[in-house]
Amino acid sequence: MRDCLLHAGLVLLFYQAFPALAGPLRLVALGDSLTAGYGLAQEQGFAVRLEEALRAKGHQVRIVNAGVSGDTTAGGLARLDWTLAEGAEAAMVALGANDMLRGLPPEQAERNLDAILGRLNQRKLPVLLIGMQASVNLGADYAASFNAIYPRLAKKHGVDLYPFFLEGVALKPGLNQDDGLHPNDKGVLEIVRRILPKVERLLAKAERQRP
Repeated sequence: MRDCLLHAGLVLLFYQAFPALAGPLRLVALGDSLTAGYGLAQEQGFAVRLEEALRAKGHQVRIVNAGVSGDTTAGGLARLDWTLAEGAEAAMVALGANDMLRGLPPEQAERNLDAILGRLNQRKLPVLLIGMQASVNLGADYAASFNAIYPRLAKKHGVDLYPFFLEGVALKPGLNQDDGLHPNDKGVLEIVRRILPKVERLLAKAERQRP
């Protein structure tokens, strides 16, 4: 028994001294079609492009693409536990676009996101909340209620916020597919460029929590 404990202690000290050898950090990206890479080749999707950009900057990270096209905040909440079943050291939450597009009550989306963030906090996972903005054709009142969800929840749960997933890409034909909703490959690259500093900050928090 003493030899086993000694071996375990040496292994722990080894990985503390050489953290890069502990393996890639596991980052789960929980989202919808924007995360899943709808309409794109697999290698052009958000998760793949983001992982490539992070690795190019020296980060050892494995991004788990937990995006499901058409998913709402309710769907994300329902599948959260099994999404995390294989483990995670950090998470990005990018849900709400489909709630908005379907005109679902903002308070319903907020309850679901609140529950998701609460469960992630229970697991002590660093989180980046990625927001969405309501379409203007849903009316000013709806847009104001919906857009307020993300900063309010970020403050409540003490997580970082990237206010708008499609910042710099929305409504730009050259950066979107023919449906005008989903980014093309160039659009994904622009999203990755803009969000990269926030994700690097997320990884830094996760690295500090590693044993």
